[in-house]
Amino acid sequence: MKLAVNLLSSSPEPDRIVAAAARLCYSNVSAEELLGGLESEKIRGFLKHLRESGHLSPFEHVSFTFAVDGISRVCSHQLVRHRLASYSQQSQRYVAMTEPDVVVPPSIRDEPGLKARFIELVAACHKAYGEFVENGVPREDARYLLPHGWQTRLVMTMNARELHHFFRLRLCRRAQWEIRELARRMLVLVRCEAPLLFHLAGPDCLVDGKCSESNPCGRPYESMEELLSDETVF
Repeated sequence: MKLAVNLLSSSPEPDRIVAAAARLCYSNVSAEELLGGLESEKIRGFLKHLRESGHLSPFEHVSFTFAVDGISRVCSHQLVRHRLASYSQQSQRYVAMTEPDVVVPPSIRDEPGLKARFIELVAACHKAYGEFVENGVPREDARYLLPHGWQTRLVMTMNARELHHFFRLRLCRRAQWEIRELARRMLVLVRCEAPLLFHLAGPDCLVDGKCSESNPCGRPYESMEELLSDETVF
């Protein structure tokens, strides 16, 4: 399977909800009045103020749920380090791994000899996995034979504040290529759903105009358009 990322659901009117939460912090309004008069420009102003002031707790009131197919377990191991999120992942204990599905890194995929050897080794691992299962070894034990590159599926939910943090780290050019492509596709989706919330989201070089890494890549993004079009094909 190929990488596929879909936005399953999100909080209704996420831009407006975050702006309403901010309005409560900075205005003497009642609960009934929170959403009144919140037009696009006012929402834009509230969100800009929140970002510039570092007051991001209102971003936590809206969340986004994604379905992801075709990432490797290398990628999912990195993903779950973002602990302010919820995950449901396909289990290798209960789901039989019937096909040798792996993510092939571009550095291997683009070298025919290495790719052939890679696929050969993966096939050998998968064959051994099947033999162990046929001989009564539980799938939860036979899976120890499967490589980290094995493809997986998951559903994850993040609030908007954690998404901004996720994009800041994982859209940096120094992030690992697979999770960077996952993050790019997620950003494309949430910008459609909440354009004002994610008008400015991404690595330090784009958001702050400077890199905070101790060893910068030396190729800062010049624009959001450049970032969104920086696709890794695999």
